[in-house]
Amino acid sequence: MAELHVELVAADRQVWSGEASLVVARTSSGDIGVMPGHQPLLGVLQSGPVTIRTTGEGGDGTVVAAVHGGFISFADNKLSLLAEIAELSDEIDVQRAERALERAKSDADAAAERRADVRLRAVAGAH
Repeated sequence: MAELHVELVAADRQVWSGEASLVVARTSSGDIGVMPGHQPLLGVLQSGPVTIRTTGEGGDGTVVAAVHGGFISFADNKLSLLAEIAELSDEIDVQRAERALERAKSDADAAAERRADVRLRAVAGAH
């Protein structure tokens, strides 16, 4: 089975690295799925969950991350997701994200509301 090498990097750390058969991310042009052999691409990431279908030593699985802004680049079966902010779903404190969402709604802070919503969707997508 063909694989692509994926690097998910936030401004402050490497979030995830490994082999995958499919990555789905939200770009300024809409959702995109990248598989091995995809045409080269460069795009702007929008806030949204990123789903990585993993392969390799640990067997097939799924990694979901909440990503906020950045870029996606693919060439030669290497996919780079360079995010302003990225969190794996298992790193997200659901109760804290729910409180942040409520606070953002009451403050009418659309950007904070979007970030909290993406975090909760990433957790939901991982289960």
